[in-house]
Amino acid sequence: MSKPPPLPFGDPGQNHTPTRKVASVSELTRRIRGLLESTHREVWVEGEIANYRLWKTGHLYFTLRDEHAQLKGVMFRSAARQLRFTPEDGLRVIARGQVTVYEPKGEYQIVCEHLQPQGVGALQVAFDQLKRTLEADGLFAAERKRPLPLLPRQIGVVTSADGAALRDILQILTRRHPTAHVVIRPVQVQGDGAAVQIASGINQLARENGVDVIIVGRGGGSLEDLWAFNEEPVARAIATATVPVISGVGHESDVTISDMVADVRAPTPSAAAEIVVAGRDELVGRVDRLADRLRSTVRETMRRRRTHVLELERCPGLISWPARLVLRGRYTAELIHALTLAIRTTLSSHDRHLRTARLRLANHEPGRRLEATRTRVVAVHERLGSALARKLEGLQGQLRDLTGRLDALSPLGVLGRGYAVCWHGDHHAIVRDTASVSVGDDLSITLHRGHLTATVTGKD
Repeated sequence: MSKPPPLPFGDPGQNHTPTRKVASVSELTRRIRGLLESTHREVWVEGEIANYRLWKTGHLYFTLRDEHAQLKGVMFRSAARQLRFTPEDGLRVIARGQVTVYEPKGEYQIVCEHLQPQGVGALQVAFDQLKRTLEADGLFAAERKRPLPLLPRQIGVVTSADGAALRDILQILTRRHPTAHVVIRPVQVQGDGAAVQIASGINQLARENGVDVIIVGRGGGSLEDLWAFNEEPVARAIATATVPVISGVGHESDVTISDMVADVRAPTPSAAAEIVVAGRDELVGRVDRLADRLRSTVRETMRRRRTHVLELERCPGLISWPARLVLRGRYTAELIHALTLAIRTTLSSHDRHLRTARLRLANHEPGRRLEATRTRVVAVHERLGSALARKLEGLQGQLRDLTGRLDALSPLGVLGRGYAVCWHGDHHAIVRDTASVSVGDDLSITLHRGHLTATVTGKD
């Protein structure tokens, strides 16, 4: 019988003093964490997802549970980027990771590095999830599908530049629609970033002026190889394109999200090129059939008309029609000659009348009448100027006589001869008598030039 292990804090039955080793919560938690991480470095665990949350940092937090227990789980952003599906509550998954302890809460958890659905591949789960989302948004509705143009002038192609799909498409378009202009947007069709390039190529061609239809696709491959055409950016770009889009991805058995969203699904890229030119082939065939019908109709009509002419030639009343036709031709020629002569006579008469009218009009031309009127106006102006000059000279003579008479009668003239005018000091009256002034009064004397102020010192 083996000996039981000693108690951590000593044997109470012993007499010596017990020795205790007390650990802090953090120290004990670190020990447990180290023990778990060293013994459970990589584990696989199966369970049902619950309490799923996606944080703004890109980390995933969830709980794995079964009928009897549950386990906290976390998947950091670097590992979450590799997921092909979106985790959701109720989904049974298999997780691979390392068991550790989240020390702040003392909870043990699994840090997942890989997550896959149980029983169904991750790509299939992602396919079904995106399909449900796009179907709810109406991207698969038949009423939003657009008809293809009958004769596309410019055809856009979004595919790999070095793939066999592009060579097949160009070969078919060159053979069956050589006048079409092909605009190619080479993109990556598999691997990381392929979906973004495909969506960008579709958007660029949709904005290209003159592009009537777009072919998007690639050759066959595995589900992983075709996965870029099952991603949401490609589906949204096809749905928002302003021109019809034909999806030709993989082989006939391959069905992708882009096939469901596109206006027309082609089983292969070659079939997509065939569909694009199908309208042209139909139109050419219809034109050929109409041309055949037209030629047959024309031949039948000509045959009937020829038979009818032959029957008419055998009629008695039409036997001598060439002679009567000659007589009618002669009569027509005579009428034409008479009509020509009458027209010439009439034109000659009208020409004479026109010349006469021109002569009359020349005599009454406004320019000539204006020149004569201008001559008369000049003559009248000269006579008027002479009359005005004589009249002005007579008036000037009268003015000189009146001026002389006025100067003779003007008081200023008298003053100019040495006389003066004596006024009372306030200029209210002329002094005519010594009796009207007194000694000491102020007087104002007006001379021929200027005025004088004087005071009466005496009077006689």
